[in-house]
Formats: sequence, C-alpha cells, structure tokens
Amino acid sequence: MSMPASHPSTTAPVTGNAVAIKNFAFAPATLKVRVGTTVTWTNQDTDAHTVTSAGTGGPLHSAALTTHATYSYTFTRPGTYAYLCTIHPFMTATVEVT
Repeated sequence: MSMPASHPSTTAPVTGNAVAIKNFAFAPATLKVRVGTTVTWTNQDTDAHTVTSAGTGGPLHSAALTTHATYSYTFTRPGTYAYLCTIHPFMTATVEVT
C-alpha cells in the first residue's frame, strides 16, 4: 500500500541556496540557510528586478537584474534578512541564517 505524496505549504521556509524571481515574486518567500552559505537569485521574469535589503544598512544591494541575470551573496552572520525589489516594492521575502 502506498501513501499519497504530501504537499508542503508554499509559505513554509525552504532550505537550499537558490531563489527564483518569477511571476513578480521571490520563490521561496522564506529561505533557511546556514552561516557561510552563498545564495544566488536568478531573474526568470521579462521585467528587471532588484534584490535589496529592507530598511537601512542591510547587506543585499543588487543592480537591476535583467532576464536570466543572477545576483549572489554569502551570508556570514546569523539573523533574519528581509529584502525586496526596489522596482516592485510589493515583492518581499526573507533569508533566515542560522
């Protein structure tokens, strides 16, 4: 007897090191990584997007990413890093570093 496949919630934190920018959203919306992990964002939309720390003084500051362009950042300190697209500020997400 086989068990049906479970489907995790799309809002649950995801582990890994990649974030897709598609359909005017960051996927996953919450990424969990360990200190020392390099995360790479890839723009899969036809519109340009940025990866920019929310608030002041954050470490994330990409240029405008065109289609298929990437931005990478290595997280060296634990914490929760909120970020957004400055071109489309409704696009928000976080990286949780432990």
